[in-house]
Amino acid sequence: MKTINKISFNDIESIPQLVKDFLNQTIEGFENKTFSLDNFSNQIYLKKDSFSKEQRNILSDAFEKQLAGLSLSSEQEENLENLKLPNTFTITTGHQLNLFSGPVFFVYKILQTIKTCTYLKENFPDFNFVPVYWMASEDHDFVEINHFKTENNYYETNEKSGGPVGRIEINDTYFTTEFEKEFKDSVFGTELILMLKEAYKVGNTLTQAIQILVNRIFSEFGLLILDGDSKELKEQIKDVFKDELLHFSLQKTSKEKVNFLTEKYGKVQVNPREINLFYLSETRDRIDFNGQKYIVVDTNIQFTEEEILSELENHPERFSPNALMRPVYQEKVLPNLAYIGGNAEIMYWLELKDYFSKVNIPFPILIPRNSMLFLKEKTLGKIEKLDLKIEDFFQNFTVITNHKILEDNTILKLLEEKEQLLINNFNQLKVSAETTEKSFGNMVKAEEVRQLKSFKRMKKRLLHAEKIKQSELLERLENLFIDVHPSKTWQERVYNFSVFFSDYGYSWLENCLEEMVVQDSKLIIVAI
Repeated sequence: MKTINKISFNDIESIPQLVKDFLNQTIEGFENKTFSLDNFSNQIYLKKDSFSKEQRNILSDAFEKQLAGLSLSSEQEENLENLKLPNTFTITTGHQLNLFSGPVFFVYKILQTIKTCTYLKENFPDFNFVPVYWMASEDHDFVEINHFKTENNYYETNEKSGGPVGRIEINDTYFTTEFEKEFKDSVFGTELILMLKEAYKVGNTLTQAIQILVNRIFSEFGLLILDGDSKELKEQIKDVFKDELLHFSLQKTSKEKVNFLTEKYGKVQVNPREINLFYLSETRDRIDFNGQKYIVVDTNIQFTEEEILSELENHPERFSPNALMRPVYQEKVLPNLAYIGGNAEIMYWLELKDYFSKVNIPFPILIPRNSMLFLKEKTLGKIEKLDLKIEDFFQNFTVITNHKILEDNTILKLLEEKEQLLINNFNQLKVSAETTEKSFGNMVKAEEVRQLKSFKRMKKRLLHAEKIKQSELLERLENLFIDVHPSKTWQERVYNFSVFFSDYGYSWLENCLEEMVVQDSKLIIVAI
């Protein structure tokens, strides 16, 4: 494995402008929430002053209870002990409970979280930094997470869903049999098959499956795994949930930020609701207010104000934050400094800064995660042979393709020469036309537009004709694009980590960790 390029997000066309502006510190009010040692220094003291000893004890107890069934490494044991100390902080990432971890970026974001902790310890030796993976166990969209894909196959499990996915028990394990067929002859196939079968035993919940899998992969790095579906943890955020039920505070407080982001960038990632909470029963359903009662949508459950506040007081575990409230819950129960997430996650966190101030919780540093791309030497050779650069595949590839098809085309050169001659002639004519009657000058301008449109049509038809003539080249370009972007999207959003682990094992993880760039957001391209 050899890293061949690290491309800044600023140089990639498809990275949202909002993320680029955030990284470039051009969004007012977020300058001190980007990655820098100065910002981390400030964040340490902000969090230290707001996170009590009692909160640390509750968190430590929750971790120990949740991790009790796992075999922990000495690094994890040390991190658990350190969490009780006032000079220990967390760096967190979160993700859904995708089957066998889902797309490979799940691994990348955890590795970056781990490496960020190492980097901070080197620069702030008086403090401890613990990497945390927050499980989105309360999400209820099972279809989003019940599958994963390799280069050759699509794997899926079918279970009864509707409630929090973390509580779903595994019964359908047919996918493990099929997975074994694909990987049994791979170099590290046996290790992968053991991982899969250990995690996805009949009777395990999806929460237990991901705990087992993530712990097996990352325990030696000291990673701690936290499930927010916990009464002890939710006890700490009852006041925030109560305020949300009574005053709809998140929507009201974030309105100005949401309007600003909508006006400048066209839309926001997630629109706040009046109440940003779900109710957990057999299912997970949204809480709404009809002016008189609190309604649990799609159920027959209703509460008066007094009843729902009593329910919250006695059973906080039955209330579940939505995508916008979850960050608030997370930051309330963790001594957290920074959150590492994908572009979409970062964009909805940005909506919440004013609400964090309102509920008196320090808003964390936000870190758009690194992306990685592993390409075979053969693919890189084909790219080089066509005189292309890997960066070209992360720009507008239609433009790149069209340029390649018309490269050194003599007819195009002639058309462009005549077009320029036409523009020059009309420039002279317009100068003279302006000295006479206005309507004549307008006619000259209109005629220039008409004739230039003809040139545009001719170039379009030329491109079409050349694509037919050079169909073999066009096919090679399209196939190369699919090699770089399977399913026409980024590789990391399609393939499962098993695609790479099967050939390289834990050395692949070490290589990913080594190449991660914690101080900046980059696409890292590696030849294999």
